[in-house]
Amino acid sequence: MYLVIFDCDGTLVDSQETILHGLGVGFAAVGLPAPERATALSIVGLSLEVAFAQLTAPEHHHMVPAMADAYREAKVARRLAGLDHDPLYPGALAALDALSAREDVLLGVATGKAMRGVLHMQEAHGLEGRFVTIQTADKAPSKPHPGMILQAMEETGAEASRTVMIGDTGFDMEMARAAGVAGIGVTWGYHPRERLAQAAPARIIDGFDMLLPALGETLGWQQAVAGREAV
Repeated sequence: MYLVIFDCDGTLVDSQETILHGLGVGFAAVGLPAPERATALSIVGLSLEVAFAQLTAPEHHHMVPAMADAYREAKVARRLAGLDHDPLYPGALAALDALSAREDVLLGVATGKAMRGVLHMQEAHGLEGRFVTIQTADKAPSKPHPGMILQAMEETGAEASRTVMIGDTGFDMEMARAAGVAGIGVTWGYHPRERLAQAAPARIIDGFDMLLPALGETLGWQQAVAGREAV
């Protein structure tokens, strides 16, 4: 079996506006100015407290718990108000459909979101049941620690050589490397190509239409499909 793990924010869904809103609420809650957009988006993928700590000066780190709580409360309020609708990126659903149709592929998620955020994403886009393993910030150490991927492999029985992490940030690619699995970086998210390349992914792709060929090249699907007993 192959295990294909997706990041969420910046990879499957474009959540930048809701993330920026939540960060703004968090900074406002403690009376600090929010960082500029590019700086704010550079931390997407990290666990919330780690992200706020990276965006604040050391003398303000004692404020991080209050900032994170304000962010979470804002997210919940927006969802209850029907305002939290992060769209899937073009081609994401078709790629998930194609992968789900394969008998030799399991799908997973490894994200800086909390579990309730992933469940909301699945419900919003009809993705319930697609992912056999879901690793979140409230269950594992923050990226780039390899814990999420290692736990996903343990839950599914997948081998490192048959596992790949797909993500839009250097954190995702560093996590993949730390776990001993291949990483495929995507350029439509929140880290530029140069930052992805620094983390030495197996491939970098520019659209979901490139994903299946990249997976085939990375995981050797050509041989596996031709000789099904090798799967």
